[in-house]
Amino acid sequence: MTRLHQQLLYIAALASATLLSADALNIIIGSSGGDTSHKPITTNNPSRRNFVQFGLVAAAASSMPTMAANAVDAQFKEVGQQERPPEGESPFSTLPNGVQIKDFRQGSGSTVQNGSRVELTMKGRLLNLNGVIFYDTKSNDPNGFGEGTPLQFTVGDKSVLPGLESGLIGMSRGGIRRIIVPAEVGYGAFPSLEPQPLTDVERRALDSVVKNPRRDQTVMFDCKVERLK
Repeated sequence: MTRLHQQLLYIAALASATLLSADALNIIIGSSGGDTSHKPITTNNPSRRNFVQFGLVAAAASSMPTMAANAVDAQFKEVGQQERPPEGESPFSTLPNGVQIKDFRQGSGSTVQNGSRVELTMKGRLLNLNGVIFYDTKSNDPNGFGEGTPLQFTVGDKSVLPGLESGLIGMSRGGIRRIIVPAEVGYGAFPSLEPQPLTDVERRALDSVVKNPRRDQTVMFDCKVERLK
């Protein structure tokens, strides 16, 4: 069931549970101290009944954006805290430049170092926008097979965000790591460096944060090393 379906069911249930009967409305009007000469409200008066229904449904609908936002916020409220730390260690390690890293799978073989040629499959998310994706290597899919095209670069050639580069150091082929990059070593200071969005939707998402200095420009990358030379 989609979130939209859940929201619609919520509204319907709230309206159904809260609608007052015609007799109950008459009692309220009669006991309010006002004019008791009103004609009784009956179910044969569709205009009044529809007005009551519309008001209750509108009130429920007005609370939907807040409910949905809270549900999404909870998903990224404490990034990196969702999983139990392995062997009692802290979920993330913090590097001297403020980048935070956490390994989800250890690779094998040689490790990424300055000068290494790497190929990565990865996703980038905007923490300020509750984890909206602004970069996905699968979006670069010229063959249409859904596999995408890995991001390729040489570590240290200054073509990629320095925060992302430092977060990759020590990874091996097949390894998967989550890297949180603060603005100072990310798009806040280096907005033109890779990785850059591959679709118009991703571009608008990134620009909405990078071009707004009042927003937190911290980003999160989930990276897998596909090849390493």
